[in-house]
Amino acid sequence: MIWIVSFIVLIMLAAALAVLILPNMLAAVAASSVVSLALAVLFALMKAPDVAMTEAAIGAGLSSLLLAMGLRRLGLWQLDKADLEQSGRKK
Repeated sequence: MIWIVSFIVLIMLAAALAVLILPNMLAAVAASSVVSLALAVLFALMKAPDVAMTEAAIGAGLSSLLLAMGLRRLGLWQLDKADLEQSGRKK
């Protein structure tokens, strides 16, 4: 059991570092969703299914959706610089 929890914590740490390091905002939102999902799995392993479902629904689902919608509203939702160049040419 301790190995599983340690592995999940390592996944959470790696995803949290990815949020800070990634230059792509959309990938950072996906990494923050991974942190929330891993935390939901950790809560489920601790026998707190109600907290796990809430974390999965709100933490991973709703907050990721709101962050992605905010990025789209700000125009930062493109995947790479090629997409930025193509959208600049079309306008």
